[in-house]
Amino acid sequence: MPGKKNETGDIQSTLQQHFGFSELLPGQQAVIQHLLDGHSAAAIFPTGGGKSLCYQLPALLLPGVTLVVSPLIALMKDQIDALGKRGIKAQRLDSSLDAGEYREVMRQLRDGELRLLYVAPERFNNERFRESMRPIRISLFAVDEAHCISEWGHNFRPDYLKLAGFAHEFNAERILALTATATPAVLDDICRLFAITPAHATNTGFYRPNLKIDTTIVVASERDNALLSALRENAPAAAIVYVTLQKTAETVARMLADNGFPARAYHAGLKPNIRNQIQEWFMSADTAIVVATIAFGMGVDKSDIRAVYHYNLPKSLENYSQEIGRAGRDGRLSICQMLVCPDDLNVLENFIYGDTPDKAALRSLVDALFSLGEKFDVSLHTLAGTHDIRPLVLRTLLTYLELGNYLKGGTPFYAHYQFKPLLDLQTILARFEGERHAFLAGLFRQAKKARTWFSIDLDQAATTLNTSRERIVRALDWLGEQQLLEVKVAGIRHRYQRLNQPDSLEALAEDLYQRVLAREQAEIHRLQQILDLITLDDCQSNALAAHFGEQRTQACGHCSGCLRGKSELPPRHTPIISEDILHAAYTLQQEQADVLTSPRLLSRFLCGIGSPRISRNKLSTHTLFGSLGNVPFAEVMAQIEQHQ
Repeated sequence: MPGKKNETGDIQSTLQQHFGFSELLPGQQAVIQHLLDGHSAAAIFPTGGGKSLCYQLPALLLPGVTLVVSPLIALMKDQIDALGKRGIKAQRLDSSLDAGEYREVMRQLRDGELRLLYVAPERFNNERFRESMRPIRISLFAVDEAHCISEWGHNFRPDYLKLAGFAHEFNAERILALTATATPAVLDDICRLFAITPAHATNTGFYRPNLKIDTTIVVASERDNALLSALRENAPAAAIVYVTLQKTAETVARMLADNGFPARAYHAGLKPNIRNQIQEWFMSADTAIVVATIAFGMGVDKSDIRAVYHYNLPKSLENYSQEIGRAGRDGRLSICQMLVCPDDLNVLENFIYGDTPDKAALRSLVDALFSLGEKFDVSLHTLAGTHDIRPLVLRTLLTYLELGNYLKGGTPFYAHYQFKPLLDLQTILARFEGERHAFLAGLFRQAKKARTWFSIDLDQAATTLNTSRERIVRALDWLGEQQLLEVKVAGIRHRYQRLNQPDSLEALAEDLYQRVLAREQAEIHRLQQILDLITLDDCQSNALAAHFGEQRTQACGHCSGCLRGKSELPPRHTPIISEDILHAAYTLQQEQADVLTSPRLLSRFLCGIGSPRISRNKLSTHTLFGSLGNVPFAEVMAQIEQHQ
């Protein structure tokens, strides 16, 4: 519903009063005005271009709450802390909250105290959360990293495809989609799927003149020295060094520290409190260097990062642009140097090939799904393990079946509910009268007591009490928020309804297989685009901008393409595969015929690419696992297929 001028207030005074800025950045005015006029909108700004203000400022001018959907816990925490310092009430719901903290956030939301609530997209799979949101007025539904909704994007996340439906279900009055990395095709998808009029999509352009792009070709043995030289050539300043693997982050950080640089490693393998400490150290220090996997940097609002180094090749132009975009947000000259070593390609390609299921796995998955009846529920964890498909890939496949009109997903639910009374049950019941007293008394009778915890089958209880499962969920949550019960849930299951039976299960499995192979090739092509940028005989800054739909006619004059011209990549080293390893691998395949069932699976095993079945059978500790990790996957698979 369009906002009225006297309801939305004045943009300029709010900007000055709450954020301390005298003027908006390019594009912000248009996006904010679209929202205040009642329209849904899209904001495509480069990293550091001020996307967050596009929902934070309207949140203060619109009634109700602004719900911010983001996959980035670091962004949530940083923004909530910053908003709190400005006197703006914001909270987050994520897995790090304990029961008491969760209850307090929900109380603040229900009592209308919050202006913004941050959640991850997976939160909408939680039936407790969905039920609690139904009575809440959502004036703005802001979706960060909106490129994740597009199958053509570099980071497709199946949960994003359902966000538009959730926004509609919760009667969100307007949607804001935000991203820094939308190609023209991805932007079309964002607008179509979120029902945003193209005229309400604001793209400020990608090019930033203060970023000096440099691509330097090195051999692996000289890469450490090249990084040290680069750091010594520039004045001490905050910097990020991006690597691919967690163990590389540790070894490079140690190497830098041994050479006198204030460096620390950051990756997803560290405990959350350690990651928080490192992030806070980096934010507060002037010369800190973080050596990180891509787990670091998302949502980190530090304006004076003077350099971003890529110790390893980035996965795609989209990843690269997002990572270098963290440099120089204050507008000052900043270095973006990529140390190019073709040896990195094996590891990056193996990540891609590891996501492609075996054809037999897809056939067994399809057979299983379409034998479960018209309505069914499944554990994705169990399904992934049974069919040897990585969990995120499984979610993507189920999404494909939904898009193909074969299945329709329902609200996920928890199979196991438990509660522990914090007061005597009779004391709790004494607080209620009439129908509510009778309902809760009946509900408590349905619960089975162990030593201190009661377990309850919600579906059985709903049938016996002639009520809905949703009412029981709401009641247990309310009792939990009132600190009358402590409630625990476990065993998430996903509901599906079969809409159409395929004419041929074999043909459907083949179609899914071709689709995942196409995604595999698309990801390999993204890697090739990185190599094309490195060897470009032209302005690299302009080529990168063109990838995101921005056409520039004047060369930047300071990228390595402008300064040094075309670079030549050395030929990729392909080690000879030992006949001894192949012979041992074939022997193992015969011994593990139920695990290493095809050339692709054996090739993945030899290249060190794990899977649920390999982990379950403890094959990741076998001496042959990863023995050909330095050989391109395609070469290994060609050899295996030739001998079988």
